[in-house]
Amino acid sequence: MIKAQVFRQYDIRGVVDEELNEESYYLIGKGFGSYIREKELKSIVVGGDARHSTQKFMNAFIKGALETGCDVYDIGIVATPVLYFAIWQLGKDAGAMVTASHNPSQYNGCKLNLGLGSVYADELQKVLHIIQAGKFASGKGEVYHHATIGDEYMDYIVNSIKLDRSVKVIVDGGNGMGGPYLPEILRRLGCEVIEMYCDPDGDFPNHHPDPTVEKNMVDLSRAVVEAEYELGIGLDGDSDRIGVVDEKGKMLFGDQILNILARDYLKTNQGKKVIADVKCSKNLFDDIKNHGGIPIMYKTGHANIKMYMKEAGVDFAGEMSGHVFLADRYLGFDDAIYVSCRFIEIASKTDKPVSSYLADQPKMYNTPEMHTKCADDRKFDVVAKVCNEFKTEGYDVNDIDGARITFADGWGLIRASNTTPVLVTRYEALTQARMDEIKALVEGKINKYL
Repeated sequence: MIKAQVFRQYDIRGVVDEELNEESYYLIGKGFGSYIREKELKSIVVGGDARHSTQKFMNAFIKGALETGCDVYDIGIVATPVLYFAIWQLGKDAGAMVTASHNPSQYNGCKLNLGLGSVYADELQKVLHIIQAGKFASGKGEVYHHATIGDEYMDYIVNSIKLDRSVKVIVDGGNGMGGPYLPEILRRLGCEVIEMYCDPDGDFPNHHPDPTVEKNMVDLSRAVVEAEYELGIGLDGDSDRIGVVDEKGKMLFGDQILNILARDYLKTNQGKKVIADVKCSKNLFDDIKNHGGIPIMYKTGHANIKMYMKEAGVDFAGEMSGHVFLADRYLGFDDAIYVSCRFIEIASKTDKPVSSYLADQPKMYNTPEMHTKCADDRKFDVVAKVCNEFKTEGYDVNDIDGARITFADGWGLIRASNTTPVLVTRYEALTQARMDEIKALVEGKINKYL
């Protein structure tokens, strides 16, 4: 049987051979096929990333899905946003992307979709329960191959972006799946492009494919400064998360990328709502308001945000983690390749350097996202106790996702990770000393319950 722990909050993920093998994917294919057949649906688009185990796992998933009577549209080795685009472009019911995103090379996984929405949380558990109960639909589906979808995807983006001038940009593909797409798209748009690590390689030989971590962006930062280019773009393993460095080689945090995009969005969308997750800077929420938008603070998690965007009719949202969602001029899912083009479109409208885009904002001192180990069966309880203590003491607490405690001159956050056995914290204040005080206050309460 399949190991239940690989069914995480947002997707399926585990270590190859230890937690996931071909038999696992055969069962996942049967489970997911049965799940969508229960909904009287039957077409699944299947793609995968460049990890060494991906192709055999895709084949096993397809075999299982076919046995439930589902038809499969095999689009081959692609970036995750290409899979999402294919569901929309081909008008199919569901999707399965074999990927472990930015996890190390020994991992693989699977992201499941109904339409452009993620199958996650309780719905993902339903797939697991079908597998555990062996209650599979039966039938005989057909396989169709759609090898041109990547070209259709690139054409769609090129036709939707307009640059006012050529921009000099370096792309670090992280040896993930964005390398075959983004440089070509940017050249077609007229940019001068230098490629770094753009050949997909499941070993990720140059650095870990997570562009939100500073040490993974060191080579890109150095290259941008040496080449005297305007900016650098980093992509994660499956290209649904973006990282940016400015012309000085300084890395922008995810909320700063969102802030730059939000200012541009609000030029033509006054009075519209913009969603950002609880980890984002006060500067972002204030700036959205100052530029005529309505800021909404929401839960962390790409699946959570996509669902809430649809419910609330919101066209622009994002996370500290580099997931950005644009339904404005686009399709609403997290696509770092497309978002890179939107960022470069902004750069093309001005001769000012990227480092100056947010120079008018107050200087804030903040930490990156920090992790404290805490067992999965205890982490939510620890957060609840800390949250309750701050509330009891009369602090201003937003508990939509953990506890974000707001002070007159800063804030602190504690939340339980939905994907790993850790507590996530972040702190921000007007001075370094005050940030350290807030950090000490929150961590003091955390340590009481660890």
